[in-house]
Amino acid sequence: MELGSILQFLENKSILVTGATGFLAKIFIEKILRVQPNVKKLYLLLRASDMKSAMQRFNNEVIAKELFKVLKEKCGENLSSLISDKVRVVAGDITCEDLGIIDSCLLGEMWKEIDVVANLAATTKFDERYDVSLGINTLGAKHVLNFARKCNKLMVLLHVSTAYVSGEKEGLILETPYKMGETLNGASGLDIETEKKFVDETLKQLRIENCSEDSITSAMKDLGIQRAKKYGWPNTYVFTKAMGEMLLGHLKENMPLVIIRPTIVTSTYKEPFPGWVEGIRTIDSLGVGYGKGKIKCFLGDPKSIIDVIPADMVVNAIIVAMAAHANQPNERIYHIGSSVSNPLEFTWLQDYGLRYFTKHPWINKNGKPVIVGEITVLKTMDSFRKYMAIHYLLPLKVLKIVNTASCQYFQGLYLNLIRKVKFVMRLVELYEPYLFFKGFYDDMNAEKLRLAVKEIGAEAELFYFDPKSINWEDYFMNTHLPGVVKRLFK
Repeated sequence: MELGSILQFLENKSILVTGATGFLAKIFIEKILRVQPNVKKLYLLLRASDMKSAMQRFNNEVIAKELFKVLKEKCGENLSSLISDKVRVVAGDITCEDLGIIDSCLLGEMWKEIDVVANLAATTKFDERYDVSLGINTLGAKHVLNFARKCNKLMVLLHVSTAYVSGEKEGLILETPYKMGETLNGASGLDIETEKKFVDETLKQLRIENCSEDSITSAMKDLGIQRAKKYGWPNTYVFTKAMGEMLLGHLKENMPLVIIRPTIVTSTYKEPFPGWVEGIRTIDSLGVGYGKGKIKCFLGDPKSIIDVIPADMVVNAIIVAMAAHANQPNERIYHIGSSVSNPLEFTWLQDYGLRYFTKHPWINKNGKPVIVGEITVLKTMDSFRKYMAIHYLLPLKVLKIVNTASCQYFQGLYLNLIRKVKFVMRLVELYEPYLFFKGFYDDMNAEKLRLAVKEIGAEAELFYFDPKSINWEDYFMNTHLPGVVKRLFK
């Protein structure tokens, strides 16, 4: 694979970024503005009904973030002019045709000017409402592709998916596409149009029955999990992302298409500064729960490998892949992760957490340090249920008997224990498929891309995404956990 200057590729290019308020999208936007201010235009699609609300979202949820402090320091007084000159905020919605953009003049301008489309829009909730997840992750991908097809100068469409479209496969998982209607368990009958009709009919029936919005939300969440498991996926998120990939591969024709599949995305490794993270995601749920003293036990295989990758490395891979596949009419898939190149063991995470929070205990709302200890790791669901029964459910029964409205002490203990039980059970429910995960994500394509970057010399340091360079102990103890505590603990 031959690769020219990435900075030259970005120069004078117009790039559409969907999902512009998302975690990865913000890092992507900041990186391009910082390293290549001569980009022609960044069209940032934000879900909004009009330009005023879109600009409010951009100002509050993007540019105001701590993430942009390095860019602000670099540009000084010129930041406002850089933003006004290089950024065009667009109100829209990827669940609609033409991305929900109403202004016909703006549409014409975008179709004429855009060189690259980067689809980073997604809902990442494992148990999102099925109608919402299908609309964004599946049909949204189709709408982005249809929009890209109308761009006269399009060089490449890049779509961010997730490595976990593989479901619960074991062994080495290859960087290969999904065919339309393919399922993980061999079940037949998966048809995306049928899924859409099924959702519409279910919603219509629920409304005929005058169900409350809470009831509809609950029914839609249950429906997503049911449909995912019917075809072999563990949750709504990865199921709808897999169907989005199917649509792209099926409808792309000769369009240059790159699909990036990151694993578990963590805080920034180096840029724009180490440790920036936003929103509690996957393993950080465990870190927050443990550091706050909510988790004493958990479920999982101590020998398993946890595949994580810092967010800035994912963004660098996105930018390099865009440059590498511009004007190449094929589909290329990249796993961006660490389980093959630099595996991280589950037991290491336990050790890092224990050492970090022992040395730097969280100070709770009462001003007292939270004392943590070794987590009891249970290796089967049966052992987990027994542990919960002895340590949580039995005490709950006792407290319920002695709990009275006049006894605030016992009432407080009772409510606190209920919160802990709900918290742990919810985590186990959501993450159980990954707690015993035995897959490894092949990154041969990504390795070829990394080698191509090294060939261009100076820019290799700017667009790093080699997980082999990460010292996990140093990263978690000095970058990730301090970043999580600073930005996610409340």
